[in-house]
Amino acid sequence: MRFCLFALLLCCSAAHAGCPPGATVADWVFGGKLCQAVVTFGAETAGPSPLLIVVVHGDISDGGRATYHVVFAKTLAGPGRVVVALTRPGYTDDRGRTSQGNTYRRRDNYTRDNIAGVGGAVAALRAHYQPRRVIYVGHSGGAAIGGVLIGKSTRLIDAAVLVSCPCDIARWLHERKKPRWPASLSPLNYAGRVPRETRVTVITGSTDTNTFPAQAEDYARALRRRGVDARFVPVDGAGHALSGLRDATLQAVEELGR
Repeated sequence: MRFCLFALLLCCSAAHAGCPPGATVADWVFGGKLCQAVVTFGAETAGPSPLLIVVVHGDISDGGRATYHVVFAKTLAGPGRVVVALTRPGYTDDRGRTSQGNTYRRRDNYTRDNIAGVGGAVAALRAHYQPRRVIYVGHSGGAAIGGVLIGKSTRLIDAAVLVSCPCDIARWLHERKKPRWPASLSPLNYAGRVPRETRVTVITGSTDTNTFPAQAEDYARALRRRGVDARFVPVDGAGHALSGLRDATLQAVEELGR
């Protein structure tokens, strides 16, 4: 398992020729052969062995820019923390910067390459900041990617908060009467490989009609059967958007960061 992370670190670096000239890890991170835009909070004052929190957005199916995760990441900033809002492969952030990679028209894009890009970026951030702990916070599609990563890239992420997660891709698409996504990986298929030391909180709004609560609850149950410390947190009256799940997500990060 240690070899998996070591190999991932070898192929990833915070600064790389694939990123813009003069790029720093606070603005661009290279991983999985992709240079991805980031916004970083707290790096200058965090001190040694900080808590590293990586926030990853959803699919933004309306075609807009990836912005809301940056706003949320800022609320997580605090003493002893480095908080990084990562723009997924192919997406454009609020500054007009586009991460390398492909969104595949924002469908069927939880691909091996895209997941490797996000995982590689987390590995590069981990290598650079040398944190005491890494917490991954993903919303919707970002949660799906995180759910795969905690099983696929062991020892990379210590704890994960998966918000509005389509944790069973086949079931999610079937329940929404959508066609199959043959290229996308599903968190449920990797649940049996999540290290038992990983802590996971899965949060879904009770009125979410996109990623229905039952599948997230079943995913958390699958993790517990493996012996993983996994909790399902339903939020009464909340829908799919991160804004309605903000307080529950903040609380989960606080608990996992202790």
